[in-house]
Amino acid sequence: MNAQAELQPVVLAVDDAGDTLSLLTDLIEGAGMTALIAKSGPAALTLIGRIQPDLILMDAIMPEMDGFETCRRIKEQSALAHIPVVFMTGMSDTEAVVKGFEAGGVDFVPKPLVPSELVARIRVHLANSRMAQSARIALDLAGPPLAASDASGRILWMTPQGSDMLTRALGRAASTSEWRAAARQRLAGVVARGAGEIELHSGRGARVVAAYIGDGAPGEFLFKLSDSNAPSDAQRLQSALGLTAREAEVLLWIAQGKSNRDVAAILECSPRTVNKHLEQIYSKLQVDNRTAAAMAAVKYLTGAP
Repeated sequence: MNAQAELQPVVLAVDDAGDTLSLLTDLIEGAGMTALIAKSGPAALTLIGRIQPDLILMDAIMPEMDGFETCRRIKEQSALAHIPVVFMTGMSDTEAVVKGFEAGGVDFVPKPLVPSELVARIRVHLANSRMAQSARIALDLAGPPLAASDASGRILWMTPQGSDMLTRALGRAASTSEWRAAARQRLAGVVARGAGEIELHSGRGARVVAAYIGDGAPGEFLFKLSDSNAPSDAQRLQSALGLTAREAEVLLWIAQGKSNRDVAAILECSPRTVNKHLEQIYSKLQVDNRTAAAMAAVKYLTGAP
């Protein structure tokens, strides 16, 4: 594979009909993409374990394992859940369409296939997927403990910080079907309401709460995770840096880029009071200015060397 091919989107076509796979291969490669093929659900799962495609065209009706079950198994793997799956089917009834979306599909295209329409749909879903992936990478680097679910409450992905928080709180309980089913039902309820927060876990000193913060990529709903029993960032700064509670609050807002006037409004005090707190913070941290103080706070909170 040459360098140009490596930059091309990789599309996996899954269909038990050889003539359909031949047509799809010509169509995909003619559109400047790299085609992979699999003749069954199990074969697709094996192939994806070795080569991760950018998009999957999935025949809905196949022997041994149909496309719906194959899609569900793909979406159960966090490393693969972001891959858009487009179903291809001769069925046009609402039940089949709903079944496909519930399995994790992003679109349905009817058979017989219309080449120009199929290529257009592939390009749209590839673009949406790239945008979602870029946003997810940015979130991972930024560090907030976030998670995304679909409308049914199935968790699609988590930032590393969110995953670490749940792992610490739940231990092995997070892998049990009972916990997943309960969490899915609670998240779906919040998505349906379009607001609110729910408890994902409570016990052993940890209480993990998921608060709905809005829509992400199409079909993704974002939640911010927090451990309400864990010390707040201000409490952590107070303890680690020898500050008073109010000094820690001031430093936390300064570290988030707020001006003295903004901090005064947030904490309901005068800018002069904020200045006095900053003087004490500089002295205790042995720094000369607000930038150095903010850097010291960020360094501690993020664990940076």
